[in-house]
Amino acid sequence: MPPSVIRPLRFMGRLLAATAAAVGLVALFLALIVATDGAGSGFPAWSATVGVAVIAALWRGRRRSWRGRLVPFLPVLVAAALTLSVCVPAVPTTRRYPPALAFVTTEHWRLSTGSRVAVYHYPPAGNSPRLRVPLVYLNGGPVRGISVLDHHFLQRLAGQGHDVYAYEQAGGGRSDLLPMNQYSITRSVHDLGAFVGKLGKGRVDVLGFSSGAVVLTRALADRAIAAHLRRAVIAEPGPMDGPTARIAGQKGRPSARGIAPDMTGPRSTHNPRYAVAFGLMRLGLLGPGNGLVGQAEGDNAFTAADLGSDTASAYCARDAHRIPIEDTARNFSFSAAASLRIQQTIKDSPSIAPQLRHSRTPAMLMIAECSSQVRQWATSILADNPAIQRTQYMPSVGHHMWNGLGDNDRRAAAVITAFLQDKPAPLPDYPTRADVPAFLRDHK
Repeated sequence: MPPSVIRPLRFMGRLLAATAAAVGLVALFLALIVATDGAGSGFPAWSATVGVAVIAALWRGRRRSWRGRLVPFLPVLVAAALTLSVCVPAVPTTRRYPPALAFVTTEHWRLSTGSRVAVYHYPPAGNSPRLRVPLVYLNGGPVRGISVLDHHFLQRLAGQGHDVYAYEQAGGGRSDLLPMNQYSITRSVHDLGAFVGKLGKGRVDVLGFSSGAVVLTRALADRAIAAHLRRAVIAEPGPMDGPTARIAGQKGRPSARGIAPDMTGPRSTHNPRYAVAFGLMRLGLLGPGNGLVGQAEGDNAFTAADLGSDTASAYCARDAHRIPIEDTARNFSFSAAASLRIQQTIKDSPSIAPQLRHSRTPAMLMIAECSSQVRQWATSILADNPAIQRTQYMPSVGHHMWNGLGDNDRRAAAVITAFLQDKPAPLPDYPTRADVPAFLRDHK
């Protein structure tokens, strides 16, 4: 074979070998990150990887000329640079809280549990009769700030005479962070009880949405807390306990997931550090309290665009090309690590059905037509809670039932207000407990 062919083949062979070596070093680094749970911001894993790589390069070049000895160091330099980017923070490592909202005052309350939470109050407004019982809102997430879209819905409820209070659960929005090992579904429930006690206005009505509906459901199973709740609205709940979380049932009619345009805006996962950290946490290979990215840094880094198709899954397929902007970049807040921690405590919890069967707090269940939630998460609550007095199946909406599209907010507010005032429901009571088998069969 002529030299003109041999030389390029040798070059390609060396290039492929160098590439394989660099990939192998990156894989070693990631394995060490997992093995050490990201200790020391990843620097111990990086140091060990570089050390192994240098020793291997020296061994490979021991019988070569001085120029030849430099060749094995090429993949070392490449891998060292790539992996070092995973160890260096790209955002502040102390918590940057969202600035104050222009349309509502933010207060901070220290609860008896030790949590310090951001509180918002929308007094009764408009021409509707003032309702005596306060309405407390628990938003979804978990550990996500209340979106501007949700704030607008709370304003609508206040315009119908409700005295609305909302607080961002510990770690979310403008509320203070907790040590990672203190986040749990039990802590969230106790925070609700403590909030109602600090409010000091007697029994309250509570509207819980998504993961907030899980907190509310578990509060109804706690007699001490449930005694302070007058009525409960459980809207689009997640799984209430470990057995429910393990149900692999069907979801609602098609959502916009997979057909909506990609979310625009910056993504933290375009940065190698956060792509690795959030990716490994999502896979369960890094713990929520890992040493790679601290809670505060992770909160600062995470953006709305990082939610990807999760946002689209909260809307019907028919709304795929008109999904509203739920929040502003300045107000958005989500703690991925704390959220995973709380979700895990739900998965690890025993059944609450025996306690829930003793509930006496009048409750209403709201289920969306295009729900991205497993249907049995809601129907299990219906089956186990004898105090659910009505179910409202909301047509033409997805998981985020109040979303500013068409008359969705008006319809959701009408359903909530009618129940809290013990007035006839705007929609049929459906599904009832007897309807559940047919509902699960037909509405998917």
